[in-house]
Order: sequence, then C-alpha cells, then structure tokens
Amino acid sequence: MLTRRSFLSSLAVAGLAAAIPCPSRAAPLFKKIPRTGVTLPAIGMGSWLTFDVGDDAAARKARTQVLKTFFDLGGGMIDSSPMYGSSEAVIGHGLAALGKPRTLFAATKVWTPGRDHGIRQMAESERLWGVKPFDLLQVHNLLGWEGHLETLAQWKADGRVRHIGITTSHGRRHDELEQIMKTRPVDFVQLTYNLVDREAEARLLPLARDKGIAVIVNRPFQRGALIDRLQGRPLPPFAAEIGAVNWAQVLLKWIVSHPAVTCAIPATTRVEHMTENMGAAAGPVPNAGLRNKISAYVETL
Repeated sequence: MLTRRSFLSSLAVAGLAAAIPCPSRAAPLFKKIPRTGVTLPAIGMGSWLTFDVGDDAAARKARTQVLKTFFDLGGGMIDSSPMYGSSEAVIGHGLAALGKPRTLFAATKVWTPGRDHGIRQMAESERLWGVKPFDLLQVHNLLGWEGHLETLAQWKADGRVRHIGITTSHGRRHDELEQIMKTRPVDFVQLTYNLVDREAEARLLPLARDKGIAVIVNRPFQRGALIDRLQGRPLPPFAAEIGAVNWAQVLLKWIVSHPAVTCAIPATTRVEHMTENMGAAAGPVPNAGLRNKISAYVETL
C-alpha cells in the first residue's frame, strides 16, 4: 500500500527519485550552534504525541525502529518534554536498545511553575532518558521561565547541561519571547515556523541571528495539516533543483534554508515517513529567490 507521501512522490515526480541520492548515503545538512560552534544535523525529531505509548511493548518496539531509522540516516536532535506523557520514558527505552547512538543530541524541557519542582523534574528526565548531561534543556512554553533560567544557567556553569533555551509554539507569546532573547543569555529558542505560520520572520528570526541564538522549529507541517492540504497537488516545478521528491522534503528544505534556523523537528510514528523527512537533509536547499518561488507557489494551491 502506498503511503500518503509516497503517492505524492510518484504522482508529481515520477522517475525523479532515481536521480536523487539515497539519504542514507548522502551527507546530511549540518548547521552551527552560534554560541558554541557545535554542528547539528538540520533535520531533527520531535516526540509530541508520537512517542506517548506507555508500556505497550509492540508500540515501543515500533518507536525504536523509528529511532533507528532516524540515526541510520544521520539524525541528531531528539526533542521531548515531561508534558508529552510517557514520551521521555519511551525515548529512553529506545536509546538503550540502540546502545546510545553517538550522534544523539538530547533535548528536553522543564514544564512546571515551581523552581524546586523543576529541578526534580529535570533530574527525572535524566533518569528516563539515561542521558547525562543533556545537550539542551529548555523552559517549555515560558512556564516559570525566570526561576528555571536561573537554574539552567547554574547547571550549565556546573557542566550538567551543555546548552539552555526557551520555547513557545502556535505563535504564542512572541513579545515576551523577544524580550527574553534580548536580555537573557539563552543558547536556543524554539518556535513555530512553516510556510503558513510565518510571524517569526518579522522580528524573532532576525533577532536570533543578530544575537547568535540557535533556532529550533516546531510544527513544521502544522501537525500534518500542511501535508493534508497539499495532498494530491503537484510539487513545484523547481523541486528537482533542491532534490525534493515529496512535499515533506519541500516544506522542510524551505524551513531549514532560512539563515537563522538551526534545526526543524518533525514528528512521526512511521519508518517510511522518517525516511522521507530525513531526505530533506540531503542535497541542496533553496536560496532566497527559490524560497520566494516556493512560498508563492504554495499560496496558489
């Protein structure tokens, strides 16, 4: 049975796939974290909803295969949160089964109003992931950010975390996020950005670039709504110029080609979708002119 994205690929660019390098054999696109100079694969993995499967053994095994595919194709950043139910425990189970892949860039969040509770919560995340130190700890949706950023700054000074950050989603609280970016020494911000949700372009992305703050993009497909909207529509005629053979790759390449964006974190439960997503890290990304063409083309659909 063809998957939704496989159908789009065969419909829109029949015969093109053979000319595109297999993502597992192509060097992935890396971007640099401005504050530390660490390089990071530009396509990461989110885990909201998709890894919240509890103790279901079959589901855990399936998610471990998704993780294996992610790492086999050059993946690095996995992003989670205590807010995501059992996701952290399921990720930890998968990482242990895979022997802690060396390319892992472990990123999670603190999500509680109390500073002391936040310390306990982050320690529990270390236990669930089996990772210490985390590569990135973030304050989730600005909840209790003043106290948590103080804790995170101390943890970073003590070597207990490598990078610290703050997140928002759905285009919310951009004014407050902007002030934090201007006044606090965060290494990362996470926000929503895609071909439809572009509010971050006005101030947040330019500010991140000016301040040397790495940017993680969440909701790159609008939780699948963008893929659903484009289903059955032909790819842009210039998709071949960036090696994109499906809509997922067009959308992701458009996002990570922005000079301020460090990493996009699409989420999936399926190996075949992970393979398609990771294909966006192979081959060229659009330049400014092609980015404009892609956005104009999508607006016509």
